[in-house]
Amino acid sequence: MTAVTATPAHQEAGAIRAALPQLAPFLGILALAVMLPFISNDYWALIGTRAAIYWVLVSGLNLVVGFAGHLAIGYVALLTLGAYTTSVLVAGNVLPPVPVFAALPVAAIVGAMFGVIVGLPALRLRTFYFAMSTLGFATIVTQIALAWQSVTGGGIGISGPEFPAPFNTAWGFYFLCTAFAAFTTWMSANIARSRFGRALIAVRDAEVAAEATGISKPKMLIAIFLFAGALAAIAGGLFASLQTYITPDAFTFDLSVLFFIAILIGGRGSILGPMLGTIILTILPEIAAPLAAWSTFLYAVLLLVIVLVMPGGIAALLDFRNRRPLASNRAILPRPAALADIVRQRAGGSALALRDISLSFGNVRAIDRLDLDVAPGQIHGLIGPNGSGKTSTLNVISGYYAARAGTMTLGDAALPPGMPALRAARGIARTFQTPRVIGEASVLQNVMIGGTIEGRASFVEAMLSLPRNRQDERMLAAKARGLLGVVGLEPLADVRADRLQHSELRFIEIARALMLDPDFLLLDEPAAGLSSDEIERLAGLIKAISGRGTGVLLVEHHADLIFDICHQVTVLNLGRTLAAGTPAEIRVHKEVVSAYLGG
Repeated sequence: MTAVTATPAHQEAGAIRAALPQLAPFLGILALAVMLPFISNDYWALIGTRAAIYWVLVSGLNLVVGFAGHLAIGYVALLTLGAYTTSVLVAGNVLPPVPVFAALPVAAIVGAMFGVIVGLPALRLRTFYFAMSTLGFATIVTQIALAWQSVTGGGIGISGPEFPAPFNTAWGFYFLCTAFAAFTTWMSANIARSRFGRALIAVRDAEVAAEATGISKPKMLIAIFLFAGALAAIAGGLFASLQTYITPDAFTFDLSVLFFIAILIGGRGSILGPMLGTIILTILPEIAAPLAAWSTFLYAVLLLVIVLVMPGGIAALLDFRNRRPLASNRAILPRPAALADIVRQRAGGSALALRDISLSFGNVRAIDRLDLDVAPGQIHGLIGPNGSGKTSTLNVISGYYAARAGTMTLGDAALPPGMPALRAARGIARTFQTPRVIGEASVLQNVMIGGTIEGRASFVEAMLSLPRNRQDERMLAAKARGLLGVVGLEPLADVRADRLQHSELRFIEIARALMLDPDFLLLDEPAAGLSSDEIERLAGLIKAISGRGTGVLLVEHHADLIFDICHQVTVLNLGRTLAAGTPAEIRVHKEVVSAYLGG
C-alpha cells in the first residue's frame, strides 16, 4: 500500500477548513456592516464610519498593547498627526495641493516614522513609564498644532480633506472606511497568526525564553511600531474627513482612553475581542447620550469592572474550546524513536568549551575559574549543592550573564559574552529551572515559537500572507506537531498551556528547544516535579537526543538520573569545580560524597 503525501495545496485547503470556525465571527460582522445601509439612516452611517475608523487605528495599536504588552495610552497623537498631515497636503498649505488618495500614503509614512519615535522608549521602559512617555508625546503634538498657525490654523483649525465621488456621500464614505477596516483586520490577523505575532507574545510573557529562541526584541518592536503608526495616521486622515473640520480640541484624552480600553475589553492576544470592544465603545455613547458628560468616569468604571469581573476580556468569554475539561488521568508518553524523522543526525562536530570562567555578583563569586567541556553526542551532568553556580553557568553560556574573566569557544570560534538572542543562531538551546511558557498561547504555538528564526518570510510577507510566509507556517506547524509527538504531548496541541500540569510544561520546553535542531541543549533541572515514571521517560528522551549527535549539558538534583545517563559529570561547590570525571569516578569521590551525595 503506497502512502499518500499531502501536497501544499491540500495542506492549505485543510488549513482553510480548520480556520473557518475562527473566520465565521469576522464574516458575520462584515455581513452586518454591508447590511447596515438597508436597515438604518444617515445618522447610523456616521456612527458606523466612526467605528470603522477607530478600528483602523486600534487594529494596529492592538499589536502594541494586546500582543506586545506595552501600555501605549497616547496613541491619539498619531491620529492627530495623520489628520493634520492629510489635511495640510490636500489644502496645499505647504506644498501644491495633492489628491486625498495621494495624501493618505504620505500620512502613513509620517505616522510610521513617528510610531517608531513614540515606541523607542519601549526598548527600555515598561508599563507605567512607557504609558507616560506616550502621553507626553500626545501633549507635544497638540501644542505644535496650536502653535504652527500658518500651517495647521492653530486654534481655529483647518478643513478636513474631501474624498471624490462616490466616496463624498455618507454611505459612500462609510463603505470606503469599512473597506479600510476590513483590510487592516486581515493584515493584523495575518501578523498575529505568523511567527512575528507569536514572537510578540513571547516577548510580552516570557522575554527570557524569547531571547533563548533567537527572537530580537528591538527588531520585532520596531516593525510593529512602524505598522501601528502607519495605520493610526491613515485613521487620522479618514477621521479628518469625517469631522470635515479639525482643531486640536478634536483629539481629546477621552479618545486615547477609548482606544486603550477597547483593547482591554477585547482581551490580550485577540483580534476579534478588541474589534468588538471598539464597536461597543463607539455605539455606547450614542445609546447613553444623556451621560455623555460622564464619559471619562464611565470608561474608568468599565475598566474596573473588566479587571475585576472579566480579566480575560471578550476573547476569554468566546473561548469555548478551552472550557472543555481535560482528562485527569493523562500520562506523558514520549516517543524518542520519532526523533529520527525530525532532528538531523550529526556526525562529529565542534565541542563547547569554557576556560577559566569567573562570575561575581558584588563580593559573591558565583563561578570561580571554571573549566568545562561539552562534547557533541555526549550528556554532561552538572551537579552540586544549591548555590554552587550550576544555573549561573548555564546563564553564562546562554549569554544572560557576561563572565568577568575567561573564554568560551564553540569549536574554533569564540562565543562572545552576553547577547543571549544570538545563541540560538549558534546552535545553543535551553530550558529553564522554572518553565517559561506562554500560558495564554496553545501548546502548539508555544513549541512553534522555538522555530521563529527558521522562518524565511519577512514581516511584509507575513502581513500580506504571501506564499513564503504560508510555507513557513506549514513547516513550523508540522515540525512542532512532530516534536509534540516525540515528547508525548500531541493530544494537547490545541490546549492553552496554562491549563497543563507542571510536568507537561517541562516537556513543552524541551520540544520548543528542539525546534532549533540544536547542536547543544542546556537542560536546567528538567526532572524537578516529575514522578518516577516520568523521570524514567525523560531519561530515555535525553539519551535519544544525544544519540542524534546533540551535546547535552544537564543540571539536575536527581543524582540517579545523572549517574544513569551521563557520560561525564562535573561537580560544583561554591562556584568551583570540586570534581570532574565519569559517573563511576564521581560516585566514589570522597569530597563529592561528603559535600553533596552524603554517606
